[in-house]
Amino acid sequence: MGRSDRQGVSLKRKILLAAVGFFFLVLAIVSLFGKKGLIEIYRARKRYDVLRLEVERLEREKIRLEQEIEDLKNNPQAVEREARAKLWLMKPDEKVVVNKKAEKR
Repeated sequence: MGRSDRQGVSLKRKILLAAVGFFFLVLAIVSLFGKKGLIEIYRARKRYDVLRLEVERLEREKIRLEQEIEDLKNNPQAVEREARAKLWLMKPDEKVVVNKKAEKR
């Protein structure tokens, strides 16, 4: 093997190594920044955690509202309490005193 043969093999080897290196570089970039890359997966996981917390909050709110509905169906005092608080209803012989300081809060 002469010197030119070694240089030819060496050049081919360098080109092959460069091509393989370029391929892995492109693969790494795509795996990080691509449509289903690591960064997108991280963002999706964060969004999932936020939505999961929102679902848990809404489930607790649903349970609270279902309990309130049952209470209003079965408890006349609860109905009266809600009517007085939300609709400002009062009995005919009652007088309502409004505390303006408490109302501003």
